[in-house]
Amino acid sequence: MSAMDSTHADIIKLALAALHRGEAIGLPTETVYGLAADASNPRAVRTIFALKGRPADHPLIVHIADADQLDHWAQSIPESARKLAHAFWPGPLTLILKKQAHVPDEVTGGQDSVGLRCPAHPIALEVLRAFGGGLAAPSANRFGRISPTTAQHVHDEFGAAVPIVLDGGECAVGIESTIVDLTGAKPRILRPGMISQARIEAVIGAVEASGNADSPRASGTLEAHYAPRTPLLMLPRNALECEAIEQRAFGKRISVLALQRLPNDCDGVSLPDIPDDYAHGLYAALRHLDARGDNLLLVERPPDTTAWIAVNDRLRRAAAGVGEDDDAP
Repeated sequence: MSAMDSTHADIIKLALAALHRGEAIGLPTETVYGLAADASNPRAVRTIFALKGRPADHPLIVHIADADQLDHWAQSIPESARKLAHAFWPGPLTLILKKQAHVPDEVTGGQDSVGLRCPAHPIALEVLRAFGGGLAAPSANRFGRISPTTAQHVHDEFGAAVPIVLDGGECAVGIESTIVDLTGAKPRILRPGMISQARIEAVIGAVEASGNADSPRASGTLEAHYAPRTPLLMLPRNALECEAIEQRAFGKRISVLALQRLPNDCDGVSLPDIPDDYAHGLYAALRHLDARGDNLLLVERPPDTTAWIAVNDRLRRAAAGVGEDDDAP
C-alpha cells in the first residue's frame, strides 16, 4: 500500500469513527458536498440541524450505498421507484417514499415519508459501504446559503466546527439532485435537477412537473434558498448591461455572472452557455462573487427552456433569499 493509499485509508477511518460517535463530517457527492451524520441516530441528526441552523421540520435526504437498502428505509415501495433506482443510481436522483416506522422523525421532519438517494461519488460510496447504514447529508452550508462544491467551501463555512471534511475534488454535477415524490397516486417532481423530467418519464411514464399542497416537504424547495448575501438581480443581457451602467453611475460596485462572455466594462465571472457546464460552475461562481463584498450581483438570465429548468430554479431561489439571516426558516 502506497503512502497516498495509507493516508486515504487513515482519513476514511477517522471519518467512520466520527460517524459512529454521532458526529457530522463533510462528505463529497457528485451534486454538492454534504454535512453527513448517522441517519439512524436522532442525536447525530440533531447535530446537523444545529450546525446548519436548519428548521426542525425541514426533512433531510438519507444517502444509501445501493438500491438493496431501499426496503430498510421505505415501505410500500412502488415498482416505479425500483425502476428509477435501477436506471439512475448511483446518481443525482432522490426518491420520496413512505418511511419505515423506525426512521427517526428528526430525519423526516415529522412526516410519514423519507427521501433516499445513492450518490455517484467514489468517496461517498466507500464511506457508505464501510459504514453499513444510511447517512443523512444535506448540503454542507448554513441553511439557505450557497451550497458547497469543494472541500474548501465546507471549511470556509464551518471551520473547526466540522473538523473532518473528506476532499473529493470539485463536484461533477454542481447542483442538488432531482427529487421525485412517489408517495401519491401520480409521481411528481418536487425539485428539478440535472436528471430531467423527460429522462424520468422514459423510465416510468408520465410525471407531474411540480408538487402541490398535498406533496411532502422536501429539501431545497423553500422559496428562498441557495442565496448569497450580496443582493442578486437576474436580468436578460440587454437589461443587465443597462442596469450595470446605471448602478455604476450611482457609485455602486457591481459584479456580473454572465453567459459565455462578460459584457464590456463589466467585472465578474462568465460561465458556459451549456446547462450541464453552467450548473457545474454555478455555486463556485456565486461564492466567489459574493466574497467580493460588492453592492449588487447581476446575473444574466439563462434561456427559458427545459434544459435550463434546474439552473433557473436555483437562481430564482437565490434571488429570493438574499439578505436573509443564516437560520431563516
